[in-house]
Amino acid sequence: MLNGKTIVITGVSSGIGARTAELAIAQGADVIGIDMRDPPAAQGAFLKGDLSDPEGIAAIVRQLPQRVDALLNVAGVSGTGGAAVTLAINFYGLRLLTESLAPRIREGGAVVNVASIAGYGWRANLARAKALVGVPGFPDVAKILADNGVPNEIGYPLSKELLILWTQIAAHQPLFKQRGIRVNAVSPGPVETPILTQFRTVLGDAKVDSDISRTGRAGTASDIAPAILFAASDAARWINGANLAADGGLEASINADVIGF
Repeated sequence: MLNGKTIVITGVSSGIGARTAELAIAQGADVIGIDMRDPPAAQGAFLKGDLSDPEGIAAIVRQLPQRVDALLNVAGVSGTGGAAVTLAINFYGLRLLTESLAPRIREGGAVVNVASIAGYGWRANLARAKALVGVPGFPDVAKILADNGVPNEIGYPLSKELLILWTQIAAHQPLFKQRGIRVNAVSPGPVETPILTQFRTVLGDAKVDSDISRTGRAGTASDIAPAILFAASDAARWINGANLAADGGLEASINADVIGF
């Protein structure tokens, strides 16, 4: 159900983004990949671009075609660079790219945001998440974090909390809803990608090892890419505003502990 579709994929040069592009092309899609680094091998068309500031995003949008079928927001950083740059790329830049490209996404098209099980706490931290999601455009991220008393070390989980909340909000915003554009998220657990070591630094070995032990193994990019492409395909045409846990059952295990069932 991707044959002949034009799909924009960010973070295409490694990990989940690279595998998603490879599989999309195998299914007949025309892929336009975006990354700060050149991909090691050609995977469709490629644009080098920076999602960390509005000017870089505007430059990307200017080079994209006037009609696309789906935007897959896979790019993200682990949090080792600090909370400001992490939220700039993982949320505010992602949101600006998506809103800028929305008028070019065909009616009935799709946006898929790669979130994370690390965003699990969005409900518990709802007031903070609503405040940060409610800041329009691409703000001075460092100032926003300081104004809200956000510690530097929680940049990655916070960015995913915001992304999960915004996915649900965006699904009902006129920019997307009036043209039948579905907005969904896919939340992996630990995945064997080049930045897993960085996640150990950010989240701690104990947290990562515990999550892996709950499911028996870490995921792979090949476990996650099909879920992303399903959400982008016509097979998911009645799925909107959802957060699909592609985590080997990790969220269910955590729910059992947190909720007590």
